[in-house]
Amino acid sequence: MKLTGINQITLRVNDVRVAEEFYVGVLGMKVEFRAGANISYLRVMSDMIVLVKAETPGVPEARDIRVDHFGFRLPSDAEVDETADYLEELGVHLVTRPAQRREGRAFFVMDPDGNLIEFYSMKSRELDVSDEMIDSSSPGDLAAHTRKKMAEGSAGKKTRRSRK
Repeated sequence: MKLTGINQITLRVNDVRVAEEFYVGVLGMKVEFRAGANISYLRVMSDMIVLVKAETPGVPEARDIRVDHFGFRLPSDAEVDETADYLEELGVHLVTRPAQRREGRAFFVMDPDGNLIEFYSMKSRELDVSDEMIDSSSPGDLAAHTRKKMAEGSAGKKTRRSRK
């Protein structure tokens, strides 16, 4: 596996436009792409933050994590496929198989704590595949089944108490 960097961090936000005003207006990021009213891709140099409308509202004082997923960049489509095979051989559960996405090829896994991780190959800004070949599923949709299975598996376990 040849990771070349972090591709993106996707944040769940209450209002995409308000969050966009902060990241663009205050921090100086650039809007690269908007996918309707609920998703905004922001870029600074080679790094990207994706803002997605949260399914449930969050409050600033809450300690809940609002990161939807993060993605590692790989150098090629072939490396994406090889990495998926490698991780599967190690027993890592693949939430999705590699598929063509907006700018490259990608797949998702979950770490032991249920954090969703994307492995992604970056291509040039121009799409070189037809729209029919692009998987436009949201990461939350992709992970719903696996998260449910993980929750069912831990339902019978007792929670650990901290020692104070």
